[in-house]
Amino acid sequence: MKSKVLAALLSFFLAFAPAAGAQSAGAAPGRPLSQAELDQLLAPVALYPDALLAQILMASTYPLEVVSAARWVKQNPAITGKALEDALQKQPWDPSVKSLAPFPTVLAMMNEKLEWTQQLGDAFLGQRAEVMKTVQVLRRKAHEAGNLKTTREQKVVVDPQVIVIEPATTVVYVPVYDPRVAYGTWWHAAYVPYYYYPPGYVARPGVGFAAGIVVGAALWGGCNWRGNDVNINVNHYNQFNRTNITRVNWQHDAGHRKGVPYRDPAIATRYERQQAADEVRKEVRKEQIEDRAREAPNADPPGKGAGPRPRDRDRDGDGPEKPGRRGDRK
Repeated sequence: MKSKVLAALLSFFLAFAPAAGAQSAGAAPGRPLSQAELDQLLAPVALYPDALLAQILMASTYPLEVVSAARWVKQNPAITGKALEDALQKQPWDPSVKSLAPFPTVLAMMNEKLEWTQQLGDAFLGQRAEVMKTVQVLRRKAHEAGNLKTTREQKVVVDPQVIVIEPATTVVYVPVYDPRVAYGTWWHAAYVPYYYYPPGYVARPGVGFAAGIVVGAALWGGCNWRGNDVNINVNHYNQFNRTNITRVNWQHDAGHRKGVPYRDPAIATRYERQQAADEVRKEVRKEQIEDRAREAPNADPPGKGAGPRPRDRDRDGDGPEKPGRRGDRK
């Protein structure tokens, strides 16, 4: 067992040790996005409810799984409610991606604008504080322009530092708007944001809403505005995903990245190293389990239950009687 573990550890450190003078072909250090680029990137979703926005930010770090989920939802439009929740348990996607299945127009947007989705995810991983601050600046502009206010679909809470957007009821409405006008006259001529209208939606001035959706525990994300991060409502998360987690902080899982390269080499190194370390830990645990099974003196082979031995069955009267034993006594 020790030799296998050492080999795994050696492979891990060799794979991620920096080679002298080596540089990845065509990989320049990823520069941070400018404020103009962040404004452009976040404008299409900055006016979404906090919980939905948080889950979009998380899910955008797994662009290939977003594509898979969008296609699956499109192929299964009749699966909704509890049936959808049950069906999602069988899918291999990250929980943040699964949580968007009740919002088919959101998944469709992320799938159609896949380059934007990947850029959003990379910005969230590499510049999380700037991303969260940019959302607040954009919300402030929309509020000042008269396009962000409490309605029958949403509750908007404005204080001097933070603007919070929540569903007004248990029904969640996804806002629909043209970001070129929702924030007032757009201020970056070279960085104009895209806009997305769901099929069949009739455009209107300001901010409108798509059809409402009752999603229940699927909305488990949250925004920690003062900490410039996202978090998890563990009660909703556990109910929707049928798990039992206790941590409220969200952590990116590189295993769900499916080989999509990270924009920033430093981010790539961090998460690829983390993924490799996870694989080593899994191998170590596997070896430990196998060693314990081998060392147990009377252990049954894996998968084989321990049942009574033949002598025990005869002694207990479950087997055939033998001459000279209790069946011959008078």
